[in-house]
Amino acid sequence: MSLLAAGFPEEPVTWRRHLRPLLAFGLALLFAAAWGTLVQTQFNLAALAELGLTIAPTTRMLTSAQDLAGFGPIYAGIVLAGWLPAFAVAAWLSRRWPAGRTALYVLAATAGLVAAVRVVDAAAPMPVLIYATRTWVGLACMAIGSGLGGALFAAWSRPRAKGAR
Repeated sequence: MSLLAAGFPEEPVTWRRHLRPLLAFGLALLFAAAWGTLVQTQFNLAALAELGLTIAPTTRMLTSAQDLAGFGPIYAGIVLAGWLPAFAVAAWLSRRWPAGRTALYVLAATAGLVAAVRVVDAAAPMPVLIYATRTWVGLACMAIGSGLGGALFAAWSRPRAKGAR
């Protein structure tokens, strides 16, 4: 019995085969984390403006940059915690329904984020950890970015056709 007939691949599996999906995952995660961080920053600034505080555009920009550096990594961890189990399910389902691969990753990223945020909120001593998620509008705005990240992952990690480089 040949190795190919036994189920082994024709070519040895190399690290490069796994590099593309890992890179796609990392970039999509960065996108979703940056999106969510900027959404929560703008919700916080809008709440301050409702109290009568005037916020200059330069202050908005500086606050956004500071939040990307300070809160961004924390939020990326929250997104990652939601994405890992959700993407595992999406990967499993996409093998059975290849035509729905992108939709599955969008749904997984969206649902994974909402679940992760709600778990963090349940564990946090304050009512919510992320102010923007106090309302469904804010949570939806953050989930949109996560869903877009899922779509980016699906597009960037799409299996290539045999023989394509």
